[in-house]
Amino acid sequence: MKALSKNALIGYPAGIITGITYGLNPLFGMPLMNKGVSVDSILFFRYGIAVLILGAILLFDKHSFKINLKQAGVLLVLGVLYTMSSIFLFEAYKYIPSGLATTLIFLYPVLVALIMVFLRVVPSWQVWLAILATFVGVIIMTQSNSSQAINPIGVILSLGSALVYALFIVIINRSKTIGNISNSLLTFYALSVGAVIFFGRTAISGGDIMEGIDSNMDWLNLVGLAILPTIVSTATLAVATRNIGATKASVLGVFEPITAILVGTLVFGEALTNNIIIGILIAMVAVTFMIISTKR
Repeated sequence: MKALSKNALIGYPAGIITGITYGLNPLFGMPLMNKGVSVDSILFFRYGIAVLILGAILLFDKHSFKINLKQAGVLLVLGVLYTMSSIFLFEAYKYIPSGLATTLIFLYPVLVALIMVFLRVVPSWQVWLAILATFVGVIIMTQSNSSQAINPIGVILSLGSALVYALFIVIINRSKTIGNISNSLLTFYALSVGAVIFFGRTAISGGDIMEGIDSNMDWLNLVGLAILPTIVSTATLAVATRNIGATKASVLGVFEPITAILVGTLVFGEALTNNIIIGILIAMVAVTFMIISTKR
């Protein structure tokens, strides 16, 4: 086993935390959706509360919010990409089963690797093997016996979500323009863009942004969404990407579907099938192999 570098000791745990916290989306989001709260309202409050909390933390730490025009442009692009990934994913759920959407979304590590190859950063064979194995694991995890016809619109939306998320990860890793911006400030501005977009979508649709949000538990769920799958997940993704690279950080995203499936089983009473257990084991072995076989 190769000794792990300082970057690896920081980046791998951060990437795992990213996947786990993002996988908690159903824990906080499903109760709200089951009450009839619109997706745009949920995402507006998720991003908006996150921005307020993170902004307060930055102010308390006396962190400078100053950025130049070039940095603002890159952060705007990052915010739009991150927001579009959420929109495409939720829209995909309207057309295809969530299991299929999850599988297609997890093509993003492959897309990250291909983009990095285009940028002349070629992953090692160990990383390619880990990508293949984790994708196979996700396919097995999300396999069902449903004979439902596959709507191509849902497939396209899922692939679109995977692509823009891959671009989001690569830009964080490769952009020198935002290289000196802290992870917390990067997260703050990216989420601010999302909050503005979702507020605009709600305003244009003419819907009641507060519809269905009428209890303390609803607000607790919204705050939970803002802190764990949003602030923590986005900030640790930036840490992981900057320390171990875009491709390896994306592979660790396999903890997202694993966590989401376990939440469904433990909290919402969904069945824990043999396929899920086998898929999780394959993914865990693949990630462990990648970590112990590479230095960074």
